[in-house]
Amino acid sequence: MASILLKNLCFLDFAGEKPFFHSSKDLIIENGKIIKISEPADLDTHDHPGEVIDCTKFAGIPGMINTHCHSPMVLFRGLGCDVIASDWFNKVIFPLESNLTPEDVFWGAKLALCEMIENGITCFADHYFFMEKIAQAVEESGIRAELAQCIFEHDGPKALDSALQFTLDYRTAAEGRVHTWLGPHSPYLCSPEYLQKIAGIGQKHGLSSHLHVSETKEQVQLSFAKYGKSPIRIVAESGLLEQPAIFAHCLYPQEDDFELLSGKKVGVAHAPVTYMSLAMGNVDLRKYAKIGIPLGLATDGAVSSQTLDLFSQMRATALSQKQYRDDATAMPLEELLCHTFKSAAELIRQPALGQIKEGAPADIVLLDQKASSQSPNNNPLANLVYMTQSRDVHTVICAGKIIYQAHEHKTLDAEKIKAEVNTRLERLKRVSSARRAHYEA
Repeated sequence: MASILLKNLCFLDFAGEKPFFHSSKDLIIENGKIIKISEPADLDTHDHPGEVIDCTKFAGIPGMINTHCHSPMVLFRGLGCDVIASDWFNKVIFPLESNLTPEDVFWGAKLALCEMIENGITCFADHYFFMEKIAQAVEESGIRAELAQCIFEHDGPKALDSALQFTLDYRTAAEGRVHTWLGPHSPYLCSPEYLQKIAGIGQKHGLSSHLHVSETKEQVQLSFAKYGKSPIRIVAESGLLEQPAIFAHCLYPQEDDFELLSGKKVGVAHAPVTYMSLAMGNVDLRKYAKIGIPLGLATDGAVSSQTLDLFSQMRATALSQKQYRDDATAMPLEELLCHTFKSAAELIRQPALGQIKEGAPADIVLLDQKASSQSPNNNPLANLVYMTQSRDVHTVICAGKIIYQAHEHKTLDAEKIKAEVNTRLERLKRVSSARRAHYEA
């Protein structure tokens, strides 16, 4: 793998008590890792054996981590606006998803990967169907992925067998850039007994789980009505928390749920644009942080959040927490950036990610600073959180390889992908009586 020298880079650093932008440094990347960070040297760059990038006009951040999404949902972008949550499930997404073929998922995933790369995302945790096709797309793209094949109980034993086989076959695919998780959909579409079965499989094979938990107030009410306990308690009593887990959303924890979560290797993926879009509510994120539960930001699917853009999710997290808590000091910049990078890496059980330091994987995003909205740069952390957009992403490096540079993809043919997706849309947008599942709440 070619060596890369990043000259004169100011970058986001988490080495101190609070994140800050480091002064200009030289970084050397070899064999997929950052092998040296040093003071700028008066070197003849022609002596460097690999590519040299002058970073004088860039700011560097670690590759961003999308902790929960449904990447092929980009195929249905724009079709789920202005509906309540129950209709979003039963009248929009579950009917539309019944149209999907494996090839649809492959091309949808590739389109999603283009968008995520353009937004500086170098790792994502996906939860969907036909996951072998998504793994194939990930391998071509050059980014990292934590992949969970979605499991519905009503799909029967073959679906569970297939999901397990995928999880075992692909757990270190794409030269180690892919890791796999078990993906039971949720406690409302998987019974307590079924979750116990999946937990047993996870413990037998050392597999983590990724699922939706306590997304809406109605789901929690339904859980108490059917089982006399909260969704979090059902998951905890199933044994799923004996292995690491990603809880997507988790907006309605009960007070006694926190004792169940404390000390467990569980993290919460937070996607506030979806919550505002579907009027789902919110949660005081301090409740999780207080007991050591790592938090990460997520785009969710593009049918609810419309984009796969973590910059907008950062802003939405900060602003929605201030409003929800009626406190302008809530979710300060430093805390938000820790959730976005370091905490997100802990959540997906890849703690080496989310930071730029010697020995770390070389996942780095170079942000162009020439936009008018980036000037003046009185507060670099504020510029990153409140002013940065996808247009500012100039270069994306993942695992030591340049996969996007000067706003051009190096591993994916975006125009071909968009054209292929467009050939499928007429069929995919037809709504029939078929349903992938039914949302009871």
